[in-house]
Amino acid sequence: MLRKTIEIATPGTRLSVAHCQLVIERPELPKATVPIEDLGVLVIDDARASYTQAVFIECLASGATVIISGHDHLPTGMMLPMDGHHALTERHWAQVEASAPLRKRLWQTIIVAKLRQQGRLLTKTTGQDAGLAALAGRVRSGDPDNLEAQGAQRYWPKLFGRDFRRDRAAGDANALLNYGYAIVRAACARALVASGLLPSLGVWHRNRSNPFCLADDLLEPWRPIVDWKVHDIKKRGDGPQRLDDRPTRAALLSILNETVLVGSKRWPVLLGIEQSAASLAKALMQNDRDALILPGSLPLQLDLLDDGAG
Repeated sequence: MLRKTIEIATPGTRLSVAHCQLVIERPELPKATVPIEDLGVLVIDDARASYTQAVFIECLASGATVIISGHDHLPTGMMLPMDGHHALTERHWAQVEASAPLRKRLWQTIIVAKLRQQGRLLTKTTGQDAGLAALAGRVRSGDPDNLEAQGAQRYWPKLFGRDFRRDRAAGDANALLNYGYAIVRAACARALVASGLLPSLGVWHRNRSNPFCLADDLLEPWRPIVDWKVHDIKKRGDGPQRLDDRPTRAALLSILNETVLVGSKRWPVLLGIEQSAASLAKALMQNDRDALILPGSLPLQLDLLDDGAG
């Protein structure tokens, strides 16, 4: 079942729980309710919001992730469910004991998928992939040649213009990218925990202060889907295109509902991430990098629109 992503952004909203429903009370608006079992991601972007403890207890118990945004509308923290997988301890050990060659091969698979996704997006938006498909074919175990970074040098100027620089502290398109990545990263962390893996123990990312290194590993091939959405928002030119604009944030949140190919099947992004996380657990358990499945297309909505136009 595809769970819902809900943002709470009306100033002064009060959240509570009654009869397995999330109760949303907003000033001068009718009371609304949502079944808690339908929630996948709850984003609270209201500094004046108030809530009962039961909101967090029931949301987390049902498997939802709760994200808290700061004054800049970017997520500042998240809460993940701790309900364990039936093979939790076994999978933790497999993750801890994964050999260096396996981790390098998994990282190779991830970077190949990311470069191919970036190439697909450039082909759709500019008519050529800037050589990213060929670059993907040259990635070796562990990416010792850092072809991921070489790809980025070709990718960003082609996608957003020659003057664009990827800067996490900048505004404009960068701020939209940051928001989209944070939402998809939260979905990755949620899926990894549900698959019995430790989100802090990465395959490749290593940072003693980062509790989501594995989520950052899994995020990489999903990033181009965020890039596509931000490019689409900028191209359409509707509204102010800033994070303080609710329609813009809603468009970015809708990424989790887009349909992509993962393996040989079509999945909404949220469920596709769950498939990837489960396959990563399988790859670690079986010592088999080929078990890892990652997105193999851009959102199918984009493909269908382009095919119809041609």
